[in-house]
Amino acid sequence: MNSPQPSSDRVLLLKTFFGLLLRDLRVLSREIGPFLLRVGMQPLLFLFVFTFVMPHMAGGSPLSSIGPGFGSVLLPGLMAVAIMFSGIAAVALPLSTEFGVTREIDDRVMCPAPVAIVAIEKVVFSAVQSIIAALMVIPMAIYIPATPVYPDLHRWWLLAIVMVLSSLLAGTLGLAIGSSVSPKNIGLVFSIIVVPITFLGCVYYPWAYLDKIRWLQIAVLFNPIVYISEGLRSAVTPQVHSMPVWIVLPALIVFLYFLGRLGLRGFLRRVIS
Repeated sequence: MNSPQPSSDRVLLLKTFFGLLLRDLRVLSREIGPFLLRVGMQPLLFLFVFTFVMPHMAGGSPLSSIGPGFGSVLLPGLMAVAIMFSGIAAVALPLSTEFGVTREIDDRVMCPAPVAIVAIEKVVFSAVQSIIAALMVIPMAIYIPATPVYPDLHRWWLLAIVMVLSSLLAGTLGLAIGSSVSPKNIGLVFSIIVVPITFLGCVYYPWAYLDKIRWLQIAVLFNPIVYISEGLRSAVTPQVHSMPVWIVLPALIVFLYFLGRLGLRGFLRRVIS
């Protein structure tokens, strides 16, 4: 006779989760212009300089010798950067404010749901933003470079899986950073952690091309952006040598699990304290 109670609790939980998500999406829709500029400016400049300006210079691009074309290498890498930066910023930066002196986070955790649901909603919302940011890179890569890059979308299922896992991973990393770093140091974290792991994340070169620097090729395997870049490279530019999918997908899941646990533990500690 008591069985309806768990069902009603699940319904309330889902309503609360989607209520928080729709609220954030509503706020994002009002600021869609600044959001698109923020996530689109960096890939736009990279593509314009490295795949349009430099090939038109007298000496050509010094990076044109990489594989079948630097544009093909750069497309999935820039998608990975868009996912990572957008996901981290969408969680870590708001948390730095909400955990500040005003404790705005207390208003959110008063919703009729476990505190963990608030953290999960933030990660899911950031994943939505990361997917939008990554998809914006594709038309840029088609129209900006001197030699257009046409992504191969025959493996759309792989692209969807990698983008979802990568976007959630970026959100959990943002949750871990935002819940463990004091608000005054959040900018410093981007300088000493986010930027270095991006440049060493096989964004501007395939992982296989590091074979001449073997120690670095092994060291970057602890960098989650490597698997995001290689997974997207395998999905949209299969002509570029990339890491096998059977390595990429489990690695993304493992990083998602551990960073998710780390971020959730830090979030609960900051909220409850």
